[in-house]
Amino acid sequence: MSNQFNLLVNGLQNQITVDWDATPLLYVLRDDLKLKGARFGCGSGQCGACTVLVDGRAERSCELPVWSVEGKPVLTIEGLGSAERMHPLQQAFVDFQAGQCGYCLSGIIMRAAELIEQDHEPSRKKIIDALDRNLCRCGSHTRIVNAIENAWKKISQGTGK
Repeated sequence: MSNQFNLLVNGLQNQITVDWDATPLLYVLRDDLKLKGARFGCGSGQCGACTVLVDGRAERSCELPVWSVEGKPVLTIEGLGSAERMHPLQQAFVDFQAGQCGYCLSGIIMRAAELIEQDHEPSRKKIIDALDRNLCRCGSHTRIVNAIENAWKKISQGTGK
């Protein structure tokens, strides 16, 4: 049975009509709202390619029922920054060439955004631990961690964000 509800994504209210019980947030983001940053990876919450922030917390949108986010702000990689005005994390990933194929990067960046918001002095170990559940097969883990450290320094110094 389809239901209509309001979904706040990247600061914009959206009226959505979906099967309330069976539709994951990822499908609404990609199919209804045409936001392609959160990616379908494994479909079971294991890889992290679909990570978005819900009420400031990193969540796997592939396994998150859309009804569970009603009334909560959802932030995707598209809402974090744009090509014209990148978030310091996005800029650092470009500067450090922190990915090869890029498939996993939006999920990693969103997880890093949560970490930086919650921990104002994340150590290298905390960054590595936070990214433990985000899978990347490119082998660019060192550049990813370096990019996050660099972004955090710019944000903490007030030269980013």
